[in-house]
Amino acid sequence: MVQTKKQKYIFLAFCLIPTFIMFSIFTLYPLFNGLYFSFFEWSGASNTREFVGLDNYSKLFNDDIIPKTIWHDYFLVVTKVIGIMIIALFVAVALTQLKITEAPFYRIVFFFPNIMSVVVIGILWMFIYNPSLGLVNSGLEKIGLGEWARPWLGDEKWALPSLVLPSVWAGIGLFMLLLMGGIANISKSTYEAARIDGANEWQQFWHVTLPLIWPQIKISILYIVITTLNGSFIIVQVMTGGGPNNATHVMGSYLYQQAFKQYNFGYGATIGVMILVLSLITVLLLQFLLRREKVEY
Repeated sequence: MVQTKKQKYIFLAFCLIPTFIMFSIFTLYPLFNGLYFSFFEWSGASNTREFVGLDNYSKLFNDDIIPKTIWHDYFLVVTKVIGIMIIALFVAVALTQLKITEAPFYRIVFFFPNIMSVVVIGILWMFIYNPSLGLVNSGLEKIGLGEWARPWLGDEKWALPSLVLPSVWAGIGLFMLLLMGGIANISKSTYEAARIDGANEWQQFWHVTLPLIWPQIKISILYIVITTLNGSFIIVQVMTGGGPNNATHVMGSYLYQQAFKQYNFGYGATIGVMILVLSLITVLLLQFLLRREKVEY
């Protein structure tokens, strides 16, 4: 018995220690290293670093661009959550509840953007938004709305909203599959009981489907929020580079500019700490707001 217990602990250690080592190397070490560098003035390329204490944090709170980047990030968070979840939920319900013979084909079509690199998606949508040859302006002219045509990515007012479409398009497929898996696990007898009680299609969706796939919806929302706050800078860098006139800079792209273009690595690390803190606060707040009692069937 004692030997069996010892073997169990050895097996658990054998499984967990390598994982913890990898987590420490690729997550904990960069995290604490970034926090350490935020107290220094450093170009990122030289061997000399000057300790400046909290000066970088003082600079952060007095930087006029920082509030804009935070606003831009949360604008993308809100629009992506709304856009992706509505479309993904609609498609998931349609492909599972309706008798659509082409459902496998549509699953592939909606999931296809997820296998593409974000860089490729950004370049593709740059062509779509091209003022002269892009599909958007050409389409508007063909339907008689040519006055609405504009240089979408070069317009300070429209540059940031223009990033929403490619971001939503790229994210629908993954969450569609996640929601489809949740819907597929709902027993058909549950829907039959709801129909017997007189529930129409909308009532079945609202009172049966939504409550039973709430765990998948919650995971999807949290995942979108985390990946947007920490990864939206890629699409920004590819499509606009933060311009025009800082109109699309998010926290990540501003960090990249400060650390790797202006060689202000210490201040870039400080922005990274801010991203981490805001991400943690946002996720904890959402965990509280999205909590529901577990529904079973």
